[in-house]
Amino acid sequence: MSGRLLLLLRLILCIVLATRQLALAGAASSSTVVTSLPGFQGRLPFHLETGYVEVDEENGTELFYYFVESEAGGENDPFLLWLTGGDHCSVLSGLAFEIGPFKFVLEPYNGTIPSLEINPNSWTKVAHILFVDSPAGAGFSFSRQPKGYHVGEISTSLQLHEFLIKWFRDHPKFLSSPLYIGGDSYAGKIVPFIAQKISQGNEVGRSPLLNLKGYLLGNPATGERIDESSKVPFAHGFGIISDQLYETILGHCQGQDYKNPTNVLCAKALGTFHSLLSELMLPHILWDKCVYSSAGPHAKTDDSAGAARKILSEEAAEIKLGKRLKHPPVRPRLDCINYAHYLSYFWANDERTRGALGVKDGTVDEWVRCQDGGVPYTRDIVSTIKYHRNVTANGYRALVYSGDHDSVVPHLGTQAWVRSLGFPVVDEWRAWHLHGQSAGFTVSYSNNMTFATVKGAGHTAPEYEPERCFAMFSRWILNQPL
Repeated sequence: MSGRLLLLLRLILCIVLATRQLALAGAASSSTVVTSLPGFQGRLPFHLETGYVEVDEENGTELFYYFVESEAGGENDPFLLWLTGGDHCSVLSGLAFEIGPFKFVLEPYNGTIPSLEINPNSWTKVAHILFVDSPAGAGFSFSRQPKGYHVGEISTSLQLHEFLIKWFRDHPKFLSSPLYIGGDSYAGKIVPFIAQKISQGNEVGRSPLLNLKGYLLGNPATGERIDESSKVPFAHGFGIISDQLYETILGHCQGQDYKNPTNVLCAKALGTFHSLLSELMLPHILWDKCVYSSAGPHAKTDDSAGAARKILSEEAAEIKLGKRLKHPPVRPRLDCINYAHYLSYFWANDERTRGALGVKDGTVDEWVRCQDGGVPYTRDIVSTIKYHRNVTANGYRALVYSGDHDSVVPHLGTQAWVRSLGFPVVDEWRAWHLHGQSAGFTVSYSNNMTFATVKGAGHTAPEYEPERCFAMFSRWILNQPL
């Protein structure tokens, strides 16, 4: 009798494990049409689809996406793949804080699900946008095997190319739309590489042919030393450091890696520089400094964050349906721009949200905006400059823009590497306008690359100056002059 009972228990265990594995596995591609979202009153006034595409069959890696159709109503409207920068940051940042059709209502968190409202400056008013959580471990993207999380910049880019191939096979009506690859911040390392891979795939006839027309980048990293060294003249120009310190750094840091200087005098001067810069809010030097509200489970926070973290932990315990929030972020002041980041944790970890979005059970225990370390990632794209040169030399369009108050990736460094590509200027440096006022400055080159600054914007530009960024994007994507 005991033998039969043991056999029965084993059978039940096998069935449970098999059922869980099937639930995790799902289909290679799956999608859900979302007509309503928790926190938003009524039916969504735009078409939203979410889903997964498998990009690594061996390890079972599936990338989660949000697809919003163009509100202009044309199937052949421009089509934009959008990626978010940062360390395994969720693309919900781009969707809800920057260029997507909804945003969080900035009101004190009261223990219920945060409210959403329409973004009047959504880029989906003129383009279809496919937002993708990448790589695995970012947002709701996952891998069934631990090895699937061991990726890098190159393998991530190749997976995204595979993602696009499969997604367009499942959505062939969008194949004729002009395709652009876009992103901001750290996505600057990925976007031009993907653009080159798509171009090469089209040249060898990989099916389906993707109608690539160009790419765009905001506040982009390149991997070049200029990303870091340009912070010094930027800070000097804004009066953050003295003439003497500026001259000392120029004198002792020539040829040095500003992140890892070997010259003792250079290292000392840069230590002073970073101490002065730390007095400011780095994404936007004119805004009040706020606590970082997007700490992931692997991040470390200073002692000053302890009280806020404790308060938030108590709030998290009050959530009735959202029980996945185990590592709550620090709560910023309500008047901080990143208060919306804080709200996103309660929204994305609520079971009602996951149900509406079609998130697969058992795949992501806790959603975090950015992982902030702890997840393996190989930085194997040393520099993107050659990809910018290659892609634009082949006739593809490019828009590179910078918030002019961003000290994370200063516009001075971006402008310098754009010039280093060596293409002649075809439209001299000038102001571009909105409502009769300058909204920034721009210059265009013979390789179809346009560089623009966004006046008053930080890192990233659409979060700080949404109206100006929408005007810039809509003009450029529709082939109109800025």
